[in-house]
Amino acid sequence: MTSDTETPDVPLDLLVPSAERLGPDPAEQRLAALYATGGGRHVRANMISTVDGGAWGADHLSGSINDAADWRVFRVLRALADVVLVGAGTARAEGYRALRRPRGPAGAVPGPLELALVTRTGRLPEELTATSPLVVTTRQGARAIGAAVPPDRVVVAEGPRTAPGEVDLAAGLDALADRGLAAVLCEGGPHLLEAMLRAGLVDDLCVTTSPRLVGAGPGRIVAGAGGPGPAAGDRPARLGHLLHAPGTGTLLARWELRSA
Repeated sequence: MTSDTETPDVPLDLLVPSAERLGPDPAEQRLAALYATGGGRHVRANMISTVDGGAWGADHLSGSINDAADWRVFRVLRALADVVLVGAGTARAEGYRALRRPRGPAGAVPGPLELALVTRTGRLPEELTATSPLVVTTRQGARAIGAAVPPDRVVVAEGPRTAPGEVDLAAGLDALADRGLAAVLCEGGPHLLEAMLRAGLVDDLCVTTSPRLVGAGPGRIVAGAGGPGPAAGDRPARLGHLLHAPGTGTLLARWELRSA
């Protein structure tokens, strides 16, 4: 895997809205422009799926189905974000650690890249508590966290928009914005993405289609039992742009949800 300080040496073809070759570029000027949000508050989700809809590979990790093309866009998305929002279970399963902002991409947000964990119960990955991540949780979750995370890093997000004991994601995003963390990059997992989509909180959804088939077993990038409000997938999406990696066939799409 390419390090955070390197630009993956893989070209990308822009298919939509126009034909264009994006060669390797340490500054990622063109990619940064394609994924720019225009400033202000913006919530973006980034996920990867196989051709047959699997959200992970045989090892139950998404890293086993990504490649250099996906990594190239992944670096740009993190460089442009104020905070990465991820479910605590996904952070545990995928082995998240303290984040470093990728160096090099144009338009990178100054300062550290924050990590915000979403948890209803307050159960956090032990490997991350020492790094004092932001935690978006419920009142019960905050009590369970106790002194494991400094109190000023815990965001209690409950309200009339959610069932008792559930995280009010809209309130959580409001609290992050109040801290100056307006550009949010949600990296899942599938249950958090379902809740974000159902609440209508995602401005654009970036989906990498990995040229692999994994068969039965892996779940989809959106999962959950559903709940009040519209189904997560029952809404239009407008294609913002589509990239293609000619060496592998990997497709990288940005779907605009708010403007569709």
